[in-house]
Amino acid sequence: MHQISRRLCLCLCLLFVVCLTGITCAEEEAFDVESNLRAGVAKVDITPAEVKQLEVVGHRRKVTGVRDPLRAGVLVLDDGQTKVAIVTLDLIGAYRELVELSRQQIEKATGIPAANIMVTASHNHSGPGFDAKSEWGQELILKLTNAAKQAAANMSPVTVGYGEDKIGFSINRRKVINGRAVVRLNEDGPNDPRVKVLRFDDGKSLTPKAVLMHAVCHPCFFTWGDKGSTPYPNGYPKMSADFPGEAQTFVEMCYGNQTSSLFLQGCAGDIRPNLPGYPYRCADEADIQWAGRDLGSAVVRSLSRSMIREELTNREKFYQIRVANTVVSLPGKAGRIDAELQAIKIGPYLLLTMPGEPMVEYGMKLEADIADRAIPIIVGYANGYIGYIATADSYKVGGYEPTRSKLTPEAEAIILTELSELADQVIGDVFESFSKHPKDVEKREAAEKARVGKP
Repeated sequence: MHQISRRLCLCLCLLFVVCLTGITCAEEEAFDVESNLRAGVAKVDITPAEVKQLEVVGHRRKVTGVRDPLRAGVLVLDDGQTKVAIVTLDLIGAYRELVELSRQQIEKATGIPAANIMVTASHNHSGPGFDAKSEWGQELILKLTNAAKQAAANMSPVTVGYGEDKIGFSINRRKVINGRAVVRLNEDGPNDPRVKVLRFDDGKSLTPKAVLMHAVCHPCFFTWGDKGSTPYPNGYPKMSADFPGEAQTFVEMCYGNQTSSLFLQGCAGDIRPNLPGYPYRCADEADIQWAGRDLGSAVVRSLSRSMIREELTNREKFYQIRVANTVVSLPGKAGRIDAELQAIKIGPYLLLTMPGEPMVEYGMKLEADIADRAIPIIVGYANGYIGYIATADSYKVGGYEPTRSKLTPEAEAIILTELSELADQVIGDVFESFSKHPKDVEKREAAEKARVGKP
């Protein structure tokens, strides 16, 4: 018995040495970074201090504790002329008041123009709502501000790698039967299982300084399902960041917690977890581990492949940042509705945002419109929240999304047109966007001053 114990200890020691050697070798894989782009990143725990009997939003229910922490991330980027910040939240939405307050304080603390700050939420259905007057609401704004200051104070040159993979847990939740849309897990419905991944590398090792992951699915694993599904017919009883939080933790764990991963939600208005039931069920621990590790593994695969020499040598060396915003007045069922749209281009990568829950077809249509002019990443739930953004065609057959939407069918064409025009401005391949004619230059300079609020 003692011999077996000694052998076991020896095996464990050898395993530890092998693992330690692997980590050391990985950290010795430094590489040169030739780039004008600088990046800084910070993450912060934003879980309320007291959660017992707190009501979470999305699918409202009271919780008794915390399964895993809610976090926010701030990524600051600087191309030498233009600075931007991307703020991600493990919350249900980036509500207008939250966006305005955080932009105001981050601009004051870092000098980044408010118009150059994207504030976006994962659309987590197991977190608190935002009240600016509450103690937690005030703490949240302070934490976001401090995280932005921390990120801005730790900038370093980076290059950007890109990769794609897929998840297997998302599914469309609409099915048209006899001309009417019903709630149904529909494997044949439109879906976008792609995972898009940006990694920001400072060249110190094979571990990225920061990771931006983008996927398309409602984070509603833990919300209440049908009454026949055990063990949680009334919803999971604890606060959680749902699958985006689980995936971020997984990615960071794979890199020894030496990187910061941030999640961007896509056009997930009609995409949800594939949890069959009547019509679907609440997840348990096995489900959330499946989804978090599925997304996390897809991200890690993309991150790893983008570091092989063939990929690394093809990276850009010059990354220009360009930003454009507009507030559009959309036709609503009860009157006009203002919505902020934003475009941020970082080298070849184009982020386009909408302030609500766009159905998955929005992303597909925008990508088709952009074609090969840039690498598009379409982000929902950003810079405000106007509810469901349904397609014009969906109103013809009804169903949950167009019925709950505050907009009329005519809103789609306006949104797509305006986002296309913002893309034109930042991609820079439309003549007016780069013309050296004095009148064109003067017009662009005046528009930029107005956009960032400079006299």
